Amino acid sequence: MEKKYLTVPAAADYLGTSERFIRRLIAQRRIAFHRVGRHVRLAEVDLEAFAQAGRVEPITARRVRRGVA
Repeated sequence: MEKKYLTVPAAADYLGTSERFIRRLIAQRRIAFHRVGRHVRLAEVDLEAFAQAGRVEPITARRVRRGVA
C-alpha cells in the first residue's frame, strides 16, 4: 500500500474541517505528522486513524431497553 501525504489545506479538506483546526491538532501533538524541511505533511492513513478514534457507535434499541445508553 502506497502512503499518500497531504498538505495542511488538503488534510483539512479530507477531514472536512478548517486549516486552523488541523494546525491546532499538530501544535497540540494530537495527530501524527511529518516534517519535510520546513513543510508539514500528514499521512492519509494517520488522518483516517484520527477520524476513526473519534467514532461513536449509535445507540441500539437493545441498549436503550437495558438502560446502558
